[in-house]
Amino acid sequence: MTWTSPVPAEVDGPMTGDDRPILEGMLAWQRHTLLNICAGLTGEQLAQRPIAPSNLSLLGLVRHMAKVERIWFRMRAAGEDVEGLHDFAERKDTDFDVIDAADSERAVAELVEEQTLAHRAVENLDFDHVVRVHGDEMSLRMIYVHLIQEYARHNGHADLLRESVDGTTGR
Repeated sequence: MTWTSPVPAEVDGPMTGDDRPILEGMLAWQRHTLLNICAGLTGEQLAQRPIAPSNLSLLGLVRHMAKVERIWFRMRAAGEDVEGLHDFAERKDTDFDVIDAADSERAVAELVEEQTLAHRAVENLDFDHVVRVHGDEMSLRMIYVHLIQEYARHNGHADLLRESVDGTTGR
């Protein structure tokens, strides 16, 4: 049997109230959106690069966002001593460039795990918690805004990639 990317559980969040539940809900929705765009595709389909000359693939986006989750929430905000993913230290784009369809199941599971671990790493930190990033100060609140923006940008890419792979839109 051929593996296909699973349909993620539905998410919901508040539309009014305090910043934290709203931003956590919006980030959860963006996370869900990427996984939902990938749902139902095989590893081979996730690894396709259908828009030449771009190196973008859905698998590359999945790998990239796992790396981003780890960097921003676990390493930077929570200060966890964990290794970066996909040649982070060398600042290479191996998350996009070095992909293998056979790695798809593991990569999707890794993204889901990183999302869970990222949430746990910062759930007890105050939104005003400040970290230094490239010489600048950034609050945890701003890190949430940054991750929402990062997902939204890449979810737009993912929509186009999915449509190019199998014609599916509106996921």
